[in-house]
Amino acid sequence: MISAQEILATFQIENKHKGTSTGSKWTGDGDFALDSHSPIDGTLLATVGCTSPADYQQVVQAAQKASLYWKTVPAPKRGEVIRQLGEKLRIYKEPLGALVSMEMGKSLQEGLGEVQEMIDICEFAVGLSRQLYGLTMHSERPNHRMYEQWHPLGIVGIISAFNFPVAVWAWNTCIAAICGNVTIWKPSEKTPLTAVACFQILSQVVCEQKLPEGIFNLVTGDGKTIGRLLTEDPRVSLISATGSTAMGKTVAQVVGARFGKTILELGGNNAVIVTPHADLKLAIPALVFGAVGTAGQRCTTTRRVIVHESIFAQVQSTLVKAYQSLRIGNPLETGVHVGPLIDTHAVAMMQHALQQAQEQGGEIIWGGKPVSGPAFSSGCYVEPALVLAAPHMLVVQEETFAPILYLLSYSGDVEEAIAIQNNVRQGLSSSIFTTNLQEAEAFLSARGSDCGIANVNIGTSGAEIGGAFGGEKETGGGRESGSDAWKAYMRRQTNTINYGKELPLAQGIQFF
Repeated sequence: MISAQEILATFQIENKHKGTSTGSKWTGDGDFALDSHSPIDGTLLATVGCTSPADYQQVVQAAQKASLYWKTVPAPKRGEVIRQLGEKLRIYKEPLGALVSMEMGKSLQEGLGEVQEMIDICEFAVGLSRQLYGLTMHSERPNHRMYEQWHPLGIVGIISAFNFPVAVWAWNTCIAAICGNVTIWKPSEKTPLTAVACFQILSQVVCEQKLPEGIFNLVTGDGKTIGRLLTEDPRVSLISATGSTAMGKTVAQVVGARFGKTILELGGNNAVIVTPHADLKLAIPALVFGAVGTAGQRCTTTRRVIVHESIFAQVQSTLVKAYQSLRIGNPLETGVHVGPLIDTHAVAMMQHALQQAQEQGGEIIWGGKPVSGPAFSSGCYVEPALVLAAPHMLVVQEETFAPILYLLSYSGDVEEAIAIQNNVRQGLSSSIFTTNLQEAEAFLSARGSDCGIANVNIGTSGAEIGGAFGGEKETGGGRESGSDAWKAYMRRQTNTINYGKELPLAQGIQFF
């Protein structure tokens, strides 16, 4: 197994590394530093110097200057830069995926999968760079032509969360870049090393393509300092923020007060409906991966399963048996299903939620206990929990960022199950397992799932980059990645050209 020191050396990350970059240059150490401890064993991997307010101002000035150049570069040429980034990521997929696992705690397979997402979004963005279409409309006035076009916004700020420490940056950066924007990324303070590694890779592209500083920028620090500077800055046209609902509300208020734009990807309280017509050979594996993948720390993690009473006992017993076979341990080892939570605070939050569930009438039927022993010295390991619960319980209404799966039952038709699913404040991902066409279509209809993602016979987790990703209600309403999500990174302009020799007014108004 490759060591942490070897991986850090691959990316030329020093024991104390600067945390501010304008593409290829590293600046400033700041007054504070972030110690990155691996949740696997508590080891101090390295320390990253935070961005100071003075460093931040220099970054924004570089971004402003670079924006004037970057918006004039043809979109396909911008796409070529992103293609080169994708090629570099292919080269560094193994060590970067391993670093993601070491710093965040997800399994190596998931870490590699996250880097593959980065590669995939690079490919998507390259194709998109030749497809930034506008519409042409017929004018009501003779000898006039109307059309719309899309222009860059300028500077895009990206605030990412620890659970996908590199993929979310790539989703935003690649699309924003081919749209002609420059970006400033503030990664989670819990995973700064993966951000530094990404910029070490990116710096090679910047140098080889002879790009000016300031197109791609990195600032590190906590939300109360650097995050606040970024969201309050009127020079930053768009803030794309991924994180908790509470964080999103703050970002929305701060950015909205200055009439800035936001893309918010916030909490999820995702449910899977299992009807009497479900194929359980498909449903059970999807439920288990959806609930325990990334140790329950995905925004699309399955948190509720809504099962018809006629098959409830069967589903319950099968899940318990599946959970008993899960292997908890070092996520870098082959065959491990569940790694650590991000830190001991996350463990405490999970224990608090389980206590609330019991106090509100729930019953823990498997797991939920912290795991101790020499191999679990970081204190971040827990058993995934299965909890018998009821939809009205307050803890079921909330998102706990941990591997807790609430088992809920329904007795009527699929409309009852859909109503239970929708009766939460979040609206990110949802799924139904059924072989009944009418149930599937009802779930996907306007009266069905109110989530931004609705799946049939697959789980809530594991979205592909080709579709727009995001949700409704307290999930924020934003969309990233595929489809026409690129429009959020641009400003729309309607143009009318008069190629005649008269000046007719719209709506038939006579003025002259």
